[in-house]
Amino acid sequence: MDTASPGAGRPPGGAVPEPADPVHPDPVRPDPVRPYPVRPDPGRRRMLADIVPSAVAVAEVLGDLPDVLLFPEEEAAIAKAVDKRRREFAAVRGCARDALGRLGWPAVPIVPGQGGAPHWPAGVVGSMTHCAGYAASAVARVQDVLALGVDAEPHDVLPDGVLDLVSLAEERAMLSALASDAPDVCWDRLLFSAKESVYKAWFPLTNRWLGFEQAAIVVDPENGTFTARLLVAGPVIDGGQLTEFAGRWLVRAGLVLTATAVLPDR
Repeated sequence: MDTASPGAGRPPGGAVPEPADPVHPDPVRPDPVRPYPVRPDPGRRRMLADIVPSAVAVAEVLGDLPDVLLFPEEEAAIAKAVDKRRREFAAVRGCARDALGRLGWPAVPIVPGQGGAPHWPAGVVGSMTHCAGYAASAVARVQDVLALGVDAEPHDVLPDGVLDLVSLAEERAMLSALASDAPDVCWDRLLFSAKESVYKAWFPLTNRWLGFEQAAIVVDPENGTFTARLLVAGPVIDGGQLTEFAGRWLVRAGLVLTATAVLPDR
């Protein structure tokens, strides 16, 4: 999850109950969004860096989270937090500064903005995430990537009752089929993570909340990709309305990681 969790602006628990009869778009759909290309490096043990576009700079920490010196503005934002929250908040901002440095940006404070989402320097899009023993941030120049969302979760089944709150009936049917073919993957957690990544990319484009029931995820188990079909009107980008997000996923080192990016139409 993110230091500024998407759930912060949703109903209690970060979940939106599924409506009895979700409204789907017209069945005549455009061609599906193609997954963006990546350049995995088999010579290094990387995590998030293996599932984001090549234009994205990533900094990630696996294991003990380091102590990071915060800017005064960041200290003010986390002043009342418990120690665990402070360490996570600081570690992921250390990752953000490292990632920005790889793009040539100086160290700057990354404070929560509207809805708790990180406020990035002008000219940058980014996303950050952390869970137990892991923190990461991904950033890119706006001319290379229009929107970016990343999420990391423990590779474990969701707590009882959560899946029904965060998924559609069609998604649960898909998860059952996936679990039958590959029972070692926690597909429910992967679905949840994919929706978190999509939300993180969606919000900066729209400044609107996106409920769990407002995007339908389809997971490709063979290629490590997913698509998120929007069930509400998407933003207009480059003269066309965005109807889907494309993303990639990875299960490694006890974690589920997902990422989605919207690239300019070139």
